Amino acid sequence: MSESPWLTVLGLGEDGFDGLSPTSRQVLDRAEVIMGPPRHLSLLPENEAERFEWPVPFSEGLPILKGLRGRQTVVLASGDPFWFGAGSVIARNFDANEWTALPCQSTFSLAAARLGWPLESTLTFGLHAAPLTRLRPHLAAGLHAIVLLRDGKAVAELATYLSETGFADSALHVMQALGGPRENVQTVSLTEALLGTFDHPVCVGLEVTGTGRGVSKASGKPDDLFETDGQITKRPIRALTLSALAPQRGEHLWDIGGGTGSISIEWLMCDPTMTATSIEPRADRAERIRRNADALGQDRLQVVHGTAPEALAGLPLPDVVFIGGGLSTSLLAWLRDALPAGTRLVANAVTLESEALLARWHEDLGGDLLRIELAHSAPLGPRRGWKAAYPVVQWSVTL
Repeated sequence: MSESPWLTVLGLGEDGFDGLSPTSRQVLDRAEVIMGPPRHLSLLPENEAERFEWPVPFSEGLPILKGLRGRQTVVLASGDPFWFGAGSVIARNFDANEWTALPCQSTFSLAAARLGWPLESTLTFGLHAAPLTRLRPHLAAGLHAIVLLRDGKAVAELATYLSETGFADSALHVMQALGGPRENVQTVSLTEALLGTFDHPVCVGLEVTGTGRGVSKASGKPDDLFETDGQITKRPIRALTLSALAPQRGEHLWDIGGGTGSISIEWLMCDPTMTATSIEPRADRAERIRRNADALGQDRLQVVHGTAPEALAGLPLPDVVFIGGGLSTSLLAWLRDALPAGTRLVANAVTLESEALLARWHEDLGGDLLRIELAHSAPLGPRRGWKAAYPVVQWSVTL
């Protein structure tokens, strides 16, 4: 293999070859192979390079690309390949010395320029291969967002989703084939979006208006945000638990005894680089966790139906572990012996037996032991009084 990269990931706009820089044109002229989706290939004039259409699903194209090693190959991608594009997937699957990238103007930059929106305060979403529920934690009156969509039909699906979540007064700036000769920009209501016909490629500038419920940015989301059978870490305890878990970018959580999934879902909401696995012994609750995660746009949550510690074997190792159910000596011993030093552990206990267990382990391993006692106002005859909740004992330790 030559020392210089054999693979170039080339950003291409709707203006095709005419919009490319001189450097990008030279790369295409030298290419032995050009690989990309049919639409991208159609934007380039014919040359001597062999052409391969990138298959669907996307993952099936990677083995084909690996088979081209050693030949000067160009992979075509939309705009900036590293902004919800193919670039990051290729970078994960090939060594750094094998590839280089030449981005062009992104769809987000073009859309912001058409709308006059500052990109630093506009949210951007690549929903061409992700569910619309990714929007849910961010939906609130006043939101400006630019959303890449799968195809023209997805505009109506977006309008339906906004209506169902209470934001039926929102405006959609539908932008088709930005930067090319077919460019079309129009502002429509949700009703007009449902009735209209739109062409691919399409993105939408979203101005959210309506009486829909926004999701708090603070830890401790309202309990009624989650579907539950009553097995849920209540909002104030959840806020204190998330504080003890101390989420950091890129970290992975094990949520043992997931119940409703509220802890792992809120963990994921903290940052898009974070991941989580929820382990739940009851099948109906495991299914409920999946529904809650999907409804709140956290489809990155892995849900495992099983009992810890047996179900933990073979899972990606965590940075942080939360035990909300199934606390036992055998579980704590397994975690102590199996997890690497530096793993953080937080466990909540309600019963006297589990409280005593945490007290013994705290004596052996140290950490912080916290007793949380809360009371809510409640009717007391014709007046009001304090109704105490069961106290929770919380143990936090670094193994």
